[in-house]
Amino acid sequence: MKYDIAIIGGGPAGYTAGERAAENGLKTILFEKNAIGGVCLNEGCIPTKTLLYSAKILDSIKSASKYGIQADDNPGFDLGKIIARKNKTVKKLTLGVKAKLNGNGVTIVQGEALIRGEEEGYILIQCGEEVFAVKNILLCTGSETVIPPIKGLSDIAYWTSREALDIKELPRSVAIIGGGVIGMEFASFFNSMGVKVKVIEMMPEILGAMDKEISAMLRAEYTKKGVVFFLETKVIEVTSDSVIVEKDGKTETIEADKILVSVGRKANTANLGLETIGIELLRNGVKVNEYMQTSHPNVYACGDVTGFSMLAHTAYREAEVAINHLLGHDDRMSYNAIPAVVYTNPEVASVGKTEEELLAAGNIYNVVKIPMTYSGRFMAENEGITGLCKLITDTDDRIIGCQLLGNPASEIIITAGIAIENGFTTEEFKKNIFPHPTVGEVIHESLYM
Repeated sequence: MKYDIAIIGGGPAGYTAGERAAENGLKTILFEKNAIGGVCLNEGCIPTKTLLYSAKILDSIKSASKYGIQADDNPGFDLGKIIARKNKTVKKLTLGVKAKLNGNGVTIVQGEALIRGEEEGYILIQCGEEVFAVKNILLCTGSETVIPPIKGLSDIAYWTSREALDIKELPRSVAIIGGGVIGMEFASFFNSMGVKVKVIEMMPEILGAMDKEISAMLRAEYTKKGVVFFLETKVIEVTSDSVIVEKDGKTETIEADKILVSVGRKANTANLGLETIGIELLRNGVKVNEYMQTSHPNVYACGDVTGFSMLAHTAYREAEVAINHLLGHDDRMSYNAIPAVVYTNPEVASVGKTEEELLAAGNIYNVVKIPMTYSGRFMAENEGITGLCKLITDTDDRIIGCQLLGNPASEIIITAGIAIENGFTTEEFKKNIFPHPTVGEVIHESLYM
């Protein structure tokens, strides 16, 4: 069977590309070896947010008295029902994605695809016993959890995010190795559920490349909630109930009932047969240009497999760019305004440049910092919490960065993202009317500071 395009991987990039390609008349086949929706839908974005929402409701009940609401002093929860709701949500969404692909006429093949080379103008892909001939390929194979070479790790039943999403009972304590986005989201969930949480991070601050001031503020919030942080701390060994760490030449044993490993993800590039068609790789993933084209003109790559911006929403846009280029439309990928969100409680969101990036590059910039309480809506809904809005402009007064701490940062960061992507100055952006009262008004307020 011959096809216009084969998509390898059915995650956010893959299913988006499948829909767009088929809608535009391309005969499309999609290979997925696990589950449609990929890691994001099945093991990442959606299931974690479902759990975190249950945790947020619990947090709200615990703090109800601050809002004049009388609630049980010791509210409970049913972990089994929380996990069941997560599973139901994931199932409903995966079925929806699959139905949309089928409705657009995409051929879905369950199995592992292997590129076998080229023949008579077609690229050959083998899946099981069948061989398919395709004119173009889109690589959307995603990423996998990095498992660090820690002594003793292979001898214990540790968790990654996958196992942590399907727990049957809560541990009394958990040590999270890695204080990045995934690590902090699980720290947030377990902390809300009453688990003693210890976060071990080898860098000076949590949340990796996020704004350091905001990261420190979030860490302070969770320290108040009882989370213990070990910064600039290296893990040298683990046992079934402890993590042995080193800091400043001294070792310490951190006890925990469970260990959750969350030190990052790496692109899936192995066992695909990329070498048969000469695909160039970088250290962290497949090399692509601004059209998401690889070193082979008929092969594209999107999503985590590029190793660049490992976010589902980045993958959506990359897939659109790739398909548009394949169809002959002038479209290029821009990474100037990719929002990043940490779904803790409170949320953190960032878009554009951070102060750390600008300082490292030697760029001159201006920064305005105001509490989230400049928004009346935020004041009404967040008793005793301040939060922070940070707006960064360049020497031409163009908006180039924004960082937020406070709910619902995830929903309003796009406002600043649109300004950055379109090159708005503060004077130009002032002319936009924000609905009142909304938390998003805090961005508008920062324009006048």
